[in-house]
Amino acid sequence: MLLALLAILLWSTLAALTTRLDGLPPFLLAGTSLLIGSLAGVPRWRRWRAPLPMLALGVYGLFAYHAALFMALRLAPPIEANLLNYLWPLLIVVLTPAFLRERRLTARQIAAALLGFAGAALLVTGGRVAFDRAHAAGYALAIAAAVIWSTYSLASARRRDAQAPPVSFFSAVSGLLALLCHALFEPRAVFVAADVPWLLLLGLGPMGAAFLAWDAALRRGDPRTIGLLSYLTPVLSTLLLALAGGGRLSGVSLAAMVLVVGGALLGTWPAGVRTARASATPSRGSIGP
Repeated sequence: MLLALLAILLWSTLAALTTRLDGLPPFLLAGTSLLIGSLAGVPRWRRWRAPLPMLALGVYGLFAYHAALFMALRLAPPIEANLLNYLWPLLIVVLTPAFLRERRLTARQIAAALLGFAGAALLVTGGRVAFDRAHAAGYALAIAAAVIWSTYSLASARRRDAQAPPVSFFSAVSGLLALLCHALFEPRAVFVAADVPWLLLLGLGPMGAAFLAWDAALRRGDPRTIGLLSYLTPVLSTLLLALAGGGRLSGVSLAAMVLVVGGALLGTWPAGVRTARASATPSRGSIGP
């Protein structure tokens, strides 16, 4: 849980950091930050070896997710696209039994996941959402992004007893692919000196260390719990943006945060607490100590 919370905390800084770099094209920003994030694995570059299926999985998760999300944000209004993207924590919870048969869902976990999504939806949209058929392609790509990240995460969770994959290697390959997309599809842009500190923070944090912590958390923890905790990402992101002067907290935002935190508590609260207390209370016909 601590590793998952570390990844969530790092991802919550993504919006605040990217606002400092909003003049850079998305693929250039993603490619550069992914390459910077891969520097964490340079001391172990000799281990940057992976079978083709594992490499394909890593590129599927890190590159395909960002490519689908960036295209969705271009082809659809950001609010609706971001809302559909935040289906991925819900999908992690719901799809866990399909990847890990020993992990079954309880009614409480399903209710908590729906409560978390409701809070995230309210927070992202501010209570105002309007889907237009003209943006159907963008909506489809946003849903595809959610499916990609959730299935990548659950596929990683199946490798519990295997050696840790070279996530930094995946980041490097994905970063190069993103830069190729920049060269093919985006106008050329140049970095200025003021961009460098923010690029380093972005690459080493939410686009670097966060992926390492996320992979370790999934291989060691319960994906159902991690999926529920993931809804804290938009909450923390909104708080950081407000603290940085990039927005205000409204009553709708506060209500959404209550829903998200309530869902996280509902889903992660130990199920055995009530049972243990009940069993510790002697019944009328029993003999107490």
